[in-house]
Amino acid sequence: MFLGEVVGTAVLILLGDGVVAGVLLNKSKAQNAGWVVITFAWAMGVMAGVLTSLAVSGGVAHLNPAVTVGLAATDLGVEWADVPTLIAGQFLGAFIGATLVWMAYLVHWKETEDAGLKLAVFSTGPAIRNTAANLITEIIGTAMLLIGILAIGQNDVANAMGYFFVALIVLSVGMSLGGPTGYAINPARDLGPRIMHFILPIPGKGDSDWGYSWIPVVGPLVGGVLGAFIAKAAFSL
Repeated sequence: MFLGEVVGTAVLILLGDGVVAGVLLNKSKAQNAGWVVITFAWAMGVMAGVLTSLAVSGGVAHLNPAVTVGLAATDLGVEWADVPTLIAGQFLGAFIGATLVWMAYLVHWKETEDAGLKLAVFSTGPAIRNTAANLITEIIGTAMLLIGILAIGQNDVANAMGYFFVALIVLSVGMSLGGPTGYAINPARDLGPRIMHFILPIPGKGDSDWGYSWIPVVGPLVGGVLGAFIAKAAFSL
């Protein structure tokens, strides 16, 4: 279970943060490819992460503390005793994935002057900084993620290819609700790479925006629990 979360989350962050690096960093062949490329590649990163996590014996492919806590809070197949193990695996995977992105774009960091773009490779930030509004966006986006994930299990066709439909849900959330905050919808996805941004020797990286860092953690956790409770009631789980 722990190894599955490490492997899956590492793949998720490598491909997800990797596309952001490709689009934002100077002299990348993908520079300025745009939001559609980012959201699509993040969705494919989710699919690859889920597949690789499930390929590990005992892997459960949560890859997201909001999913883990939401399912535990609603007693939907996750024991509270397993929550620390799962979240530890998710954060270790996020550290590994972020470090691999740094290595893959090693010569591009010094070619990029804008410190904000470098931070954006690793973590999210608001288009308009407003604590209440940013929290609401992350809560709604993550609640929709949990509702969608739990809805998949209620349809035989979708359940047979759950990894694919989860990716489509993430793609839709990103395109529809990602504009205000960059759609963290996953505490490990945001805080893990943000910590690595702080640690890694990235030229001219600036600060890691710790003042905002709690919003992509608290918002998704609240949204995950809320979405799981809504789904449990609506789908009679």
